Amino acid sequence: MKITDNCAVTLDYTLTDDQGTVLDSSEGRGDFTYLHGASNIVPGLENALTGKDSGDELTVHVEPDQGYGDHIKDLIQKVPSEMFETDQEITVGMQFHAQSAEGQMVVVTVTEMDDETITVDGNHPLAGTALNFAVNVIDVREATEEEIAHGHVHSGDCSHDH
Repeated sequence: MKITDNCAVTLDYTLTDDQGTVLDSSEGRGDFTYLHGASNIVPGLENALTGKDSGDELTVHVEPDQGYGDHIKDLIQKVPSEMFETDQEITVGMQFHAQSAEGQMVVVTVTEMDDETITVDGNHPLAGTALNFAVNVIDVREATEEEIAHGHVHSGDCSHDH
């Protein structure tokens, strides 16, 4: 069966940057399964997988505009440290949920700190990075009506609420 929208696709992958640094991999975590056409993976990889079949192996280069987007400097802000109401010690690399000016929830990452301010970055950590995927398509099947309605593939026990 060829990969088309509303297929459940299982694959193994390794993601590297242009310098060959491994950024992510399914190795040791089991196969990765997603619903094709539901924007569950970056567009560049999803487009490259369209029409592929079980057993296909491919290498895909994805530019930032088809990955996690360009790095936007306006998403970096210095905020007063007292805005962080937490008993936990704040460190560089920590992530927090914040509300954008448009009212959407976004994840921000602490990138710098001093005594008075904390610098947070609202970009995805891989924004501005070209992505290189080595992919092995393990299985392709029709998604169930429930999976299509929910917008993601269900593994054995889907006990979460929708």
